[in-house]
Amino acid sequence: MSASTSLRVGLIQTRTPATHAAALAHVAPLVRQAIAEGAQFVLTPECTNVLQRDRSKLLPTLTALEDDPVVNGLREIAAETGTWIDIGSALVRREDGKAANRQVVIDPTGAIVATYDKLHMFDVDLPTGETARESATYTPGDAAVVVDTPLARFGLTICYDMRFPALHRALALAGATVLTAPAAFTRPTGEAHWDVLLRARAIETGSFVIAAAQGGFHEDGRGTWGRSIVVGPWGEIIAKLDHDEPGVLMADLDLPAALSARAAIPVLQNARPFVGPRKS
Repeated sequence: MSASTSLRVGLIQTRTPATHAAALAHVAPLVRQAIAEGAQFVLTPECTNVLQRDRSKLLPTLTALEDDPVVNGLREIAAETGTWIDIGSALVRREDGKAANRQVVIDPTGAIVATYDKLHMFDVDLPTGETARESATYTPGDAAVVVDTPLARFGLTICYDMRFPALHRALALAGATVLTAPAAFTRPTGEAHWDVLLRARAIETGSFVIAAAQGGFHEDGRGTWGRSIVVGPWGEIIAKLDHDEPGVLMADLDLPAALSARAAIPVLQNARPFVGPRKS
């Protein structure tokens, strides 16, 4: 592969602590390791800047994006090394005082060139009586985001978004050939669904999918699946961590393979509008 058609990505798997200072100390060496191994584009997981599920403890610690110490620390590394860094998500305070789960793309000068607020909130009432209300903490975004870079065109998603094919289709139709999927997947759903969902999103859009994950048991008591993965546009697993420990996953993407996959199975062009379903 020539330099013009390949992209070396570094995915960072973390076990993010419950404070910003500890989170930066945790993630920064891993980002530097990926860059030292030749990563042109580094992706970190969801909740890179802090992981704390107790809302009463989390919310008072959140700052505006421009004041977040982890975001600013990674911006400094991007500028120092001349590397693209995608913070899979930072939990930040919005301009209206509410919270957002926000992906942040940083260019090699350290500038923030794009942000994406997670669209889909995990709100569920389980038969066991357990409930989850992500929307009680975060305000969802209202727009899909594609980022043009000299490396590739990226489509941004976060964690639970991977269960919504329409978003990925929209990103692919907008020209994205690499889809990001930073996550903090739970262990039961990760074991059952992680690989198959990411492979499905790659196959049905003819895209690369890069998924950097949280892994292991965290200070707040939650367990996350890890197993960061890179999937090719034919659905093949290009690279994968087989554990939930912090680490770095490197992969080389043959970018023209996305166009080849889309030409071989042209689902993006062949889809047709329809009415219904009609009831008989």
